[in-house]
Amino acid sequence: MADGTAGTSQDKTLPLHDLHASAGARFGGFAGWNMPLTYAPGVMKEHLHTRQQAGLFDISHMKLFELSGPGAAALLSRACPLDAGAMVAPQSKLSFFLNENAGILDDLIVTRLVQLERGADRFMVVANAGNASADEAHLRKLAADFDCRVTPLDRVFLALQGPEAARVLEDAGIATAGLTFMQGVEPRPGWFVSRSGYTGEDGFEIAVQEADARALVTTLLADPRVMWVGLAARDSLRLEAGLCLHGQDITPETDPLSAGLIWAIPKEIRAGGRFIGADALRAIIAAGATRRRVGLKPEGRQPVRGGAALFDAEGVPAGTVTSGGFGPSAGHPVAMGYVPVALAQAGTRLFADVRGTNVPVTVHPLPFIPQRYHKG
Repeated sequence: MADGTAGTSQDKTLPLHDLHASAGARFGGFAGWNMPLTYAPGVMKEHLHTRQQAGLFDISHMKLFELSGPGAAALLSRACPLDAGAMVAPQSKLSFFLNENAGILDDLIVTRLVQLERGADRFMVVANAGNASADEAHLRKLAADFDCRVTPLDRVFLALQGPEAARVLEDAGIATAGLTFMQGVEPRPGWFVSRSGYTGEDGFEIAVQEADARALVTTLLADPRVMWVGLAARDSLRLEAGLCLHGQDITPETDPLSAGLIWAIPKEIRAGGRFIGADALRAIIAAGATRRRVGLKPEGRQPVRGGAALFDAEGVPAGTVTSGGFGPSAGHPVAMGYVPVALAQAGTRLFADVRGTNVPVTVHPLPFIPQRYHKG
């Protein structure tokens, strides 16, 4: 998440930066981008508004790639623990780029797009901002062995999240009928709309060209149910929803089993897939994980941040917090981290070292709030 510091001159600027500045955004550096962290209402109101109505996020720092050609499915099935050839448009799936040790290089959303011409399979891949350059290089290197074209897309990427999101888009004349959670379509030339997001709410992610984005933002913000929401509230929303942030909760040193994300890899792919890292992942599964990602509920109102060391009642090291903050909807501090498997059971009491003070924390089931995805 954003560190709250002002962006540097080297940070990239969002295409809609001027709109955020006009809206009173406070900016900060994140993943090489100068991002809007909060607006005038503040993190708490932005967070709660998203849970109650609809929050509009600018996530243009994330990167979209179109993969097309007869070898597109085979390339993705090599790059990810995924049977891309079995996907049917408009299906989307969470997947990963793994290294040879089954460490998570990035987490991605892969969507099968409608085939426009014979033999031209097409997929949309959405990657994290901080990994965009590495992901592109990774895909291009793999594409040398497949009949597949990798096309990075320059798009403004917006997320509309919250219980009113579908009705807002419908009133704006953007058809979403029939889309359920984890499906994506191209409703207009140059557009990509998926029913997905990273807040735990129903919502949509919308990639459009800049000219269309400015008109779309004007239309959406004219709706009283919609307000800009910054990166700070996006972080507290995803943390309450138990969703991982790459670079903190999952890294190249983290495997999908330990991260509690093995559900994203079908059993037949775990057993027989030929994806990068397959042998290592099968060995990890056979041996069993030694640590687990868990939710952590600190006692009191003191948030426990990522990086805090965990200890058991005897003072024995018991893991590390990877993300933490205050959960406005949960009404208490929320955190995630890794602990030995023996300590991963809900209700286990541990202690987090917060600047020399031991803060009691309890292992808590994830998510902290009910997820409200529209699954039809």
